[in-house]
Amino acid sequence: MTDQPRRRRPHAPNRPGKPYRRPQKDPVRILAFEALRAVDERDAYANLVLPPLLRKARESAEAGGPRFDARDAALATELVYGTLRHQGTYDAIIAECVDRPLREVDPPVLDVLNLGAHQLLGTRIPTHAAVSASVELARVVLGDGRAKFVNAVLRRIAAHDLDGWLERVAPPYDEDPEEHLGVRHSHPRWVVSALWDALGGGSSGIEELLAADNERPEVTLVARPGRSTAGELLDAVGEGAAVPGRWSPYAVRLTEGGEPGALEAVREGRAGVQDEGSQLVALALANAPLEG
Repeated sequence: MTDQPRRRRPHAPNRPGKPYRRPQKDPVRILAFEALRAVDERDAYANLVLPPLLRKARESAEAGGPRFDARDAALATELVYGTLRHQGTYDAIIAECVDRPLREVDPPVLDVLNLGAHQLLGTRIPTHAAVSASVELARVVLGDGRAKFVNAVLRRIAAHDLDGWLERVAPPYDEDPEEHLGVRHSHPRWVVSALWDALGGGSSGIEELLAADNERPEVTLVARPGRSTAGELLDAVGEGAAVPGRWSPYAVRLTEGGEPGALEAVREGRAGVQDEGSQLVALALANAPLEG
């Protein structure tokens, strides 16, 4: 051994830690999270929970609160309904990215993960924005500790697109056709079985039926005759956000979703939400000859 003193590394100056940054509150994603929690905790219907939340957000914006316009309402609607439509598929993907059984993940954490998964796999939101926004939501509603868990899981999910994940998590069709279709199309096994039986049990048509069942429905407005017109509704909604109905002369379809209750004609009862089939039935009855 040498008697020479060991050289010491130069002393590194203490680096100040990064200042704590408060999470940014995104009213759209907070609203979507609240809707999912209501569905999970109270077995509430999303179509009954969402409109009051949208109205509350709009009224808050009008009173000087955070901005919440028609595009925000449309995004919130897509996040809620899209996440719920594909939750079975997203749960299967999330289960591959966590180190515990899915039933052991706290339900609020799972809701944030499902919202993040939908943004990553079911929308055109860029990957970095989807992850960042979901982590910020987690910091607000779950706390910084669990936000780190959300960040890690979502980064694993972001490693593949939806088709890539389905190849990994859906069992082979030849081994378990019902579970394969259930995972790919986010339907419970018993629903797949019931629909399959309704089609006669053959392979023809079942996949198309399940895919169609997941299509996002458009909101259709009706301009009540004599009180409003389809043209008035189109002007009120704005160019690009609505188109005339396919069959009913009183129909306007909202192509981007949103909040019908924000329209003046709807608030005043001069227009409402009604699918075109119902409008045609009412029109046929109104034009039917009446005797006596």
